[in-house]
Amino acid sequence: MGLRDLLGRRRPMPPPPEGPLADLAAAPRPDRDTPLTEVQLLAVDLETTGLDPRTDELLSFGLVPLDAVEVRLAGARHLPVRPRGDVGESAVVHGLTDDTLAGAPLLDQVLPQVLEALTGRVLVAHFAQVETTFLQAACRTVYGTWVPPQVVDTMELQRRLLGAQFHELRPGVLRLDECRRQHHLPRYRAHSAVVDAIACAELFLAQVGALEERRGRPLVLGDVLDRKLSG
Repeated sequence: MGLRDLLGRRRPMPPPPEGPLADLAAAPRPDRDTPLTEVQLLAVDLETTGLDPRTDELLSFGLVPLDAVEVRLAGARHLPVRPRGDVGESAVVHGLTDDTLAGAPLLDQVLPQVLEALTGRVLVAHFAQVETTFLQAACRTVYGTWVPPQVVDTMELQRRLLGAQFHELRPGVLRLDECRRQHHLPRYRAHSAVVDAIACAELFLAQVGALEERRGRPLVLGDVLDRKLSG
């Protein structure tokens, strides 16, 4: 059972209340045939206490906008979140301790900022199923409903570039740092949400270049959208 199934993604959702989630729902979405150079995107990475959105908590968001297939580093944001419980052993992975997050705002204060940043943009993430399921859980907790965004998954794009099914690939070949190595991108320190969001955005640009060279034409949004995850 996948993470999406854990949250019952296919159940009908009530309309969002007035506010940032309703604004996200009302924002125009680019058509699949829109040139990628005309699409606004947002690279997103999360740090959490684990991988189960039913029991684990969000600890930080990393957000980096991309416009005209360019990374806007000036717009990069790191948004820490104060969890309801203890960080636990997950601090060993991401370095976010209970003391570090004690003064951070709660999820219902941070989530509106994330939704505002995502409004009018396509979400880009590496193994985007994690980001979408945790965002869904957060929205259902805070707003009682969920609005699926359009999604690009750089892990899925890399699998396409490798021309293989997941079961045919050696373990670890689709990890973010390994995908970057395959595109001759520098190695960054992992498990900082904003650094990983930047790393994902840069990987996406490298993948776009590789796909355009392979196909012999500029890409449109439909060339990179993840059909399984996109609303």
